[in-house]
Amino acid sequence: MLHYPEFDPIAFKLGPFAVHWYGLMYIVGFALAWLLGTYRAKQSQGVWTQAQVEDIIFYSAVGVILGGRLGYMLFYDFPNFLSDPLLIFKVWQGGMSFHGGLLGVLISLWLYCRKNQKTFFQVTDFIAPLVPIGLATGRIGNFINGELWGRVTDVPWAMIFPNAGTQPRHPSQLYEFFAEGILLFIVLWLFSAKKRPQKAVSGLFLVGYAIARFGCEMFRQPDMQLGFIAFNWLTMGQLLCIPMLLIGLWILKSAYALRTELASN
Repeated sequence: MLHYPEFDPIAFKLGPFAVHWYGLMYIVGFALAWLLGTYRAKQSQGVWTQAQVEDIIFYSAVGVILGGRLGYMLFYDFPNFLSDPLLIFKVWQGGMSFHGGLLGVLISLWLYCRKNQKTFFQVTDFIAPLVPIGLATGRIGNFINGELWGRVTDVPWAMIFPNAGTQPRHPSQLYEFFAEGILLFIVLWLFSAKKRPQKAVSGLFLVGYAIARFGCEMFRQPDMQLGFIAFNWLTMGQLLCIPMLLIGLWILKSAYALRTELASN
């Protein structure tokens, strides 16, 4: 069994304001996405500019924060949200939903496309390989917060988390850091390095994330206020990944079907 390195969730204080590690991880994620986006723009031979990258990161950040927090309250903590709507502003306590954040980003990017001469999938194909880095830093934030811990286990790398009882558990935050973050980033970065039909990168992101998240949820303790949704094993995270997987497969199929049709003509 490994020792969980207990962290102070507050990184530092600026007068009366406390800066939390969880929030800093989001900032790091957006900064890395900006750096990678800048690199991709330079490789695009004029298709993308630095100003466009900065605008996309800004729109995405707004979508992640608003959609992620609202999605968590709706999908995972709706009764408490009804009793105290101000909980939605307490982001330093954790509680961000990826699926809500994804919907928020898609809406914000749709608004971006309306104002700029870019198609929706042109934008999502560009930004999709950048997203896993933000997911990775977010999972590190979860680990530092000692939240979203795994199920009880006797594997040698199990940890006892604060506020999770005395039994050793899977460090599921680190599993998600690797699968949803590092591994998915490598797959998407290499896949997008070659010219692909439009929508293919976006479709692969949806499929890859859905598979990675669904698998990691098998080791993660379901949210206490929800428990298992069905079959004594299905979690809310897995349930939300099912339509994501199906939509991703449909997008991939349509992307390559269109390329085949164009090639035959």
